[in-house]
Amino acid sequence: MKLGFIGTGNMAGAIMGGVIKSNVFKPEEIIGADLFAPGREKVKELYGINVTDSNKEVIEKSEVVIFSVKPQFYADVIQEVKDLVRPEQLIITIAPGKTLAWLAEQFGKDVKIVRTMPNTPAMVGEGMTAATPNEHVTKEELDYACKILSAFGKVEVVTEHMMDAVVAVSGSSPAYVFMFIEAMADAAVAEGMPRAQAYKFAAQAVLGSAKMVLETGKHPGELKDMVCSPAGTTIEAVGVLEEHGFRSAVIDAMKACVDVAKGM
Repeated sequence: MKLGFIGTGNMAGAIMGGVIKSNVFKPEEIIGADLFAPGREKVKELYGINVTDSNKEVIEKSEVVIFSVKPQFYADVIQEVKDLVRPEQLIITIAPGKTLAWLAEQFGKDVKIVRTMPNTPAMVGEGMTAATPNEHVTKEELDYACKILSAFGKVEVVTEHMMDAVVAVSGSSPAYVFMFIEAMADAAVAEGMPRAQAYKFAAQAVLGSAKMVLETGKHPGELKDMVCSPAGTTIEAVGVLEEHGFRSAVIDAMKACVDVAKGM
């Protein structure tokens, strides 16, 4: 097998779907392990990959292994499989708070590790992933890891000290955006718009606005000003958001997110 997963939850499934759809790997080249039988059977049915209940089997059979279990299980999983990890094997982690130094200590030997932080839009091929390698990963191996990660969205290589900020700005931020979409839709419903239509209008507005930031290269403030006509509806709404501390609330929320990430 070329690619293995320890853990077959939502993020693992998003990565599997992305690499298969992008033809980076074929289903038969992928194996996933999960102690939860319904979980592993689900990805087997969805993607046609090989599955097992043995983490050790994934290590033994894979060239690249993605650790996609929850952060609190990392220590136990590494303890279980570390003696089987081979010098040439590439390990990709996706756990917030688990630093390269912590991971190296857990493995207790030289291991090629790429620490990453993806987000849930990977499930629709629009993920944003940060990656940082340890000193044992070559440029070619990092490029290979980025090829895997780019199969379900965009990827940027960052220095490790930026990882906690990444958790706040992309890892957790889809939740903030979903809340914003929900609130906008609720307001539209209050004005008489059907619920399903309100979600569509709100979500498409967010999607289009994000695309403008990415594709025009203009500062978000400049794009905001383009919408705000003098004495118009938009500037009135912006004023209300400012009155209620919209931007400061977002900044404070992200700081709280970073604080928790640092303590994990």
